[in-house]
Amino acid sequence: MKWIITLLALLVSGPLLAQYKYWGTDYDSLSQAVHSQQADTTRLRVLVQLVDIVDLSELRRRRQLLPQLDELLALNKQLKKFDDVPYQQLRVGVRLWAQDPPNPQALAAMQQTIFLFDEAKRQMPRLLIAMAPLFNQLRQVPARGVYFRERLAAYKLRGDKKSMAACYLALGGYYRHKGDYNQSISHLLQAADLFREFDRAHYVNEIMATGAAYADWGNTQRALHYLRLAMKLEDAYQIEGVKRFFTIEAISKVHLRLGRHPEALRFADMGLKAARTDSATEAVYTAYALVQKGAVLLGMHQPEQAYPFLRQAQHLDDSLHLPMTGRVGEFELEATWAQYYDARHDYLRAEKHWLRAYQKSTAARMDVLLPRYLAQLSRFYDAQKRPAEAQRYSRAYLTLADTLSAAEGAFHVAQYEGERTEQAQNAQIANLRHEQALQALRIKQRNLLLGGAFLVVILLSGLGVFIYRQLQRNRHTLQQLRQAQNQLVQSEKWAFVGELSAGIAHELQNPLNFMKNFAEVSTKLMDDMGTGTSVQQNNLQQEIMTGLRQNLREISEHGLRASAIIKNMLEHSRSGTGQPVPTDLNNLAAEAAQLAYKGFRTQDPAFSATLKTEYDPQLRPAPVLPQDLSRVLINLCTNALHAVRQRQQIGEAGYEPEICMCTAQHSNAVEIRVCDNGVGMPESVQRQIFEPFFTTKPAGEGTGLGLSLSYDIVKKGHGGNLVVSSEVGKGTEFIITLPC
Repeated sequence: MKWIITLLALLVSGPLLAQYKYWGTDYDSLSQAVHSQQADTTRLRVLVQLVDIVDLSELRRRRQLLPQLDELLALNKQLKKFDDVPYQQLRVGVRLWAQDPPNPQALAAMQQTIFLFDEAKRQMPRLLIAMAPLFNQLRQVPARGVYFRERLAAYKLRGDKKSMAACYLALGGYYRHKGDYNQSISHLLQAADLFREFDRAHYVNEIMATGAAYADWGNTQRALHYLRLAMKLEDAYQIEGVKRFFTIEAISKVHLRLGRHPEALRFADMGLKAARTDSATEAVYTAYALVQKGAVLLGMHQPEQAYPFLRQAQHLDDSLHLPMTGRVGEFELEATWAQYYDARHDYLRAEKHWLRAYQKSTAARMDVLLPRYLAQLSRFYDAQKRPAEAQRYSRAYLTLADTLSAAEGAFHVAQYEGERTEQAQNAQIANLRHEQALQALRIKQRNLLLGGAFLVVILLSGLGVFIYRQLQRNRHTLQQLRQAQNQLVQSEKWAFVGELSAGIAHELQNPLNFMKNFAEVSTKLMDDMGTGTSVQQNNLQQEIMTGLRQNLREISEHGLRASAIIKNMLEHSRSGTGQPVPTDLNNLAAEAAQLAYKGFRTQDPAFSATLKTEYDPQLRPAPVLPQDLSRVLINLCTNALHAVRQRQQIGEAGYEPEICMCTAQHSNAVEIRVCDNGVGMPESVQRQIFEPFFTTKPAGEGTGLGLSLSYDIVKKGHGGNLVVSSEVGKGTEFIITLPC
């Protein structure tokens, strides 16, 4: 049963993981990946995903998207994969929106874009989310609420959860601006529940926004609960840098409101650090972070330390012209300046900044800030003994009915959160009932299995007795086979040792016989030195001394011959040593060919042959053991010279001895060829040519280990291959292939 549940879990989680990967792809990384795609179809698919995940609320993204849309439309015109009318309309809307400030016609163009995508049944949640700040930029806040409520109703009928999530997000922000925290939090939580199924970044963002809304509503406990949950999710999903700025700033504000100044300052510093992790948005986020740190320092009654941060924020605001509300949140620089001048008892400037803050929030229709600023103005004028102004702002404050909200804020809980809890409980009850049904089914299945198991046990018992007896017979047979195998292995070993010993004895027999014969002759000559007259003795001694010198020379030569055989045997059995080094094989081959030719001419000065070379100029250095490979090439060249001299001695008319050394570079290997036009070899000789002690040379001229040693050096020492190709009367070719 467990494997069935595991399989179901994998089947369910597979599509979810794919959705997370699709919507969680980094936009900048995907933009760079477009240019690396060779196939037009793949490049078109990547461009479509770019449009799906882009955040158009940022001006730089809007301008960056325009050439990508042009490429998408051009490719689709060529491939004709889908109807691109919605993308054409999107390009019109983005072009208007990319103006600074946005063209007023951009809103209608983007609404038409959404309509066309909906008609094509193409889900565009990120595009819907980005349109929310466009309503704010064009000061169409009431129209924002109407539009997203209509779209939400339509998407509910279609069951389009991704688009529903985007509408809930936009409405959550809309109600927060209106100061309706109950509706705001309810919509934000519904958005979070839907985003959780496909978009982790927005899921975490809505959890954070819920905490921030609770903080504005006055319920700091619920605020910290959701903000800390957002931080845990950011850690789990590895969300780093500026993407954590919103959560950090919100936590700092809650701690400041609770009077926990050290914690508020710590998170303010974290926010300032996070703001500077993205060069593209550093200025905007830094301005918000500087204002928050200044506010914390003012809360700690340190206006002198707050001033530099507020001054920096003011410089950024003067250059960027930041709005009162934006994607980052509420920019309360004016209110913070008012608090600063109030702390410095500069009441004239404090009044000016309080009034500016109130005017900007009124112009932006920021109902979430208006009650706070009205209350502050009322308190400010009351402290300044100006009752008329204090009464005027108090009346405005009471009109917004903020008094009850402030008094009861600590007990506020959004309506949807209660519904959400009830839904979770109902789901838990349903799961328990389901588990009970499964448990009953398991018990029934277990009873059936027990009955069947009893029958199986009886059958298995009988089968086990049979198998045991058969196993005993098989073990006895296996033991006999192993004994026979060991005997065969030992026989093979001794056969190999005998064959090797016979080869060694055969090779050493000739030089040792010569040495013995010449030693016996020398002994006999020494015995004959004492007979005859003095003159005869002198002549005989001269002849004997000459003969002894010749015999000793022959003994020395055949002793060296026996030493060479033993040396070659040791080299043949020695494992390769040293480390391969990159080597120019053209130079190595040329040097080996010259050494072999000169060495051969030393033994037979009358012999001459044509040495041809064809070296590949594109040959790359290859990692080899130069000394070992040089010995192989010299041996192959020497064998080639023996072959052409043997054919020359036959006396064939018009024959010219010739050997050739060639190199060639392949994709992943280097090839070296040694060719001759000598006597050649029959196929029977070619099959044995690389075996130890096999030679075609006359007795006393070869050990039969040269080619065997060469084969081991190439095959085992370098991981390459050595093959031979020959035809009797035409010549022989050895081919060395080495990896590079």
